[in-house]
Amino acid sequence: MIEDKNKSNTKISELGEFGLIDHLTRGIKLRHKSSVKGIGDDAAVIGGDSKSQKVVTTDLLIEGVHFDLGYMPLKHLGYKAVIVNLSDVYAMNAQPAQITVSIAVSNRFPVEALDELYDGIKTACKIYNVDLVGGDTTSSTSGLIISITAIGEIKAEDIVFRSGAKENDLLVISGDIGGAYLGLQVLEREKQVFKANPNSQPDLEPYTYLVERQLKPEARKDIVLLLKDLDVVPTSMIDVSDGLSSEILHLCKASKAGCNIYEDKIPLDPQVISTCEEFELDSTTIAMSGGEDYELLFTIKTEDFPKIKANPNLTVIGHITAEKEGIHLITRANTKIPVIARGWNSLQEE
Repeated sequence: MIEDKNKSNTKISELGEFGLIDHLTRGIKLRHKSSVKGIGDDAAVIGGDSKSQKVVTTDLLIEGVHFDLGYMPLKHLGYKAVIVNLSDVYAMNAQPAQITVSIAVSNRFPVEALDELYDGIKTACKIYNVDLVGGDTTSSTSGLIISITAIGEIKAEDIVFRSGAKENDLLVISGDIGGAYLGLQVLEREKQVFKANPNSQPDLEPYTYLVERQLKPEARKDIVLLLKDLDVVPTSMIDVSDGLSSEILHLCKASKAGCNIYEDKIPLDPQVISTCEEFELDSTTIAMSGGEDYELLFTIKTEDFPKIKANPNLTVIGHITAEKEGIHLITRANTKIPVIARGWNSLQEE
């Protein structure tokens, strides 16, 4: 058989992270009744009895791709690695119960460094009432690699998927967004200054909120509990880890719906606005594309609006439309701009 030597290979960067996931998981079918929900949401759902089900999610953090130890303290890294996973559990409206932690580490790390990493992991477990129940440890030739799996619990009737949004539902977000991305920009700038002048001291005082959002984010456990107290059941939900635009597209794709988001409703911290001006960046672009905010984005029925309208932790930023109407950002000038995914892509070519 003659091999076709002219066959061209597809570069991963052409597909991007989400395109690659769609490509690799195409055609995968669930074989067990207990596999309630597989690929395509913030977490998988595994059925136990009809009263209680498990949600399972996993994330990988790789040195040089997801974090830079030049400015990321190991204790903060351990804490953040746990939070990234717990956020996915909360996005299913569930409560996390256990995690497993696997690390691959090179011989440049002393035991004391790993103690710091695990101090952060154990601190997160204590604050979020989660048990560390297992994992794996091996060697690495390319820096530090962390893989954490989180397992949560929820009643079957309380699970919230990405796919439940309906026309006229309100689009709501917790907290504010864009801070984590700007925190990263500040840290990268100070790193370059330090490289040029090792005697310089970083001035992070004006950016404390932004730096904290990047180095020590929190999962919004409080929002899940708040919605329960307010007797509001989201029709769909997702966490904001890859940028608001990407998450809106995921949610609308799963729900087979369109959406209008209003630029003047997007919640921004004053420090985000002032730092965008300093860096000559557009604050709306940062909010839509930044990522790593770990806020919760969800939809609610219009009749539930009176229950949340006075709450300072929640902001209505848009509403769900028919799928044929598409997904748009309504600017302050009342112009409709199609929303496209501009979130951070770790698979793009350098």
